[in-house]
Amino acid sequence: MITSARMHWQALTKVPVQVSTLPDPQVSLQHFTVGSPQPFSGYESSDFYYTGFGVSQDIPGPGKLRLEKSEAEKDAEYGKHRYEAAGREVEEKVKEIYFELFYHAKTLAILDRNQEELRQIQQIAETRYRVGQGLQQDLIKAQLQTTEILKEHAMHHQEEDQEQLELKQLLGRDPDSPNIEIGEVEATHLELDSMQLARLSDGGSPDLAADRAMEARSAEALKLAHQGYWPDFTVGYSFEKTGPGFRDYYMLNLGAKIPLYFWRRQTPAIEQAALEAESAREQTMATQLQVSSVAESSLVAMRTAERMMSIYRDGLIPQAETSQASAMSAYQVGKVDFQTLVSSVLDLQNLRQEYYRSLADHEIAIAKLQQVIGDEK
Repeated sequence: MITSARMHWQALTKVPVQVSTLPDPQVSLQHFTVGSPQPFSGYESSDFYYTGFGVSQDIPGPGKLRLEKSEAEKDAEYGKHRYEAAGREVEEKVKEIYFELFYHAKTLAILDRNQEELRQIQQIAETRYRVGQGLQQDLIKAQLQTTEILKEHAMHHQEEDQEQLELKQLLGRDPDSPNIEIGEVEATHLELDSMQLARLSDGGSPDLAADRAMEARSAEALKLAHQGYWPDFTVGYSFEKTGPGFRDYYMLNLGAKIPLYFWRRQTPAIEQAALEAESAREQTMATQLQVSSVAESSLVAMRTAERMMSIYRDGLIPQAETSQASAMSAYQVGKVDFQTLVSSVLDLQNLRQEYYRSLADHEIAIAKLQQVIGDEK
């Protein structure tokens, strides 16, 4: 996608020099004979015999070439911004999938850890059951919970495999190539208020810049349509060689294409260009609102994730770790039941997963912000 957009942009940069160049001149050869179709008939006997050479050049009306060049330059600018937008879109998608893979990797590690803890709990339950202090139902619950973790483990593995394939596709790698290694992710610190965001999104969005280029291109097209009322010109010059004893001829031709049917061609063209210019202005306004909305929602998502991460990291997870350790000690001496112990393990598991979910969402929100504003901080 990025390569295609880049090639399209580079192709558009070749257009301005073409449309701003005069049309190719026309060279003509004329041969006029008298009394016979054979070449040179009447050469010595007729005043009307001649062999002529000429050249003519079409010249567009005043300002037309300049406006066509400007219009083509705006097309190239539009192509450039679409290329930038395609690059940012792919970059954001790569980051989003990477952070999702990070979340799955952390979740799988948590599930492995919990599976080991449940195995230890199951052994304690078996020991208590053998000495008559526990219930067989506790063993069944432990086995059931282990099975639930295995099911969740398989589900995350499936999603991980699917996202690895998507990431390889975006990076242009073979589906059978080794999986991409996922490293540690730390929360990105981004200080940005709403006023800064509005300024950066207005000036940093390639989608908005592309629509503005198209709006400028439509304005140039409207000017060019108005120039259609001006005639185009033709200048020609020819030399005619006559027979012996007769003078040669020299001819200068000036011509003009008169827009005679302007009410059927030029006037509707102006109306069309005016409507397209208005459409481009409306599209720019719509894109501006969309960019602003995406940026604001991403900023809100980032701040929400920051608050959630702080709550999990500094409050809920330490409390849940203390609760689990206390429940484990109490269960071993018979002060709490098995269900309370298992609940403490699952609560801690869920809180750890939710912390990493918030961390992944935080980085995804920043990636979406950077898609709009670029890498500016």
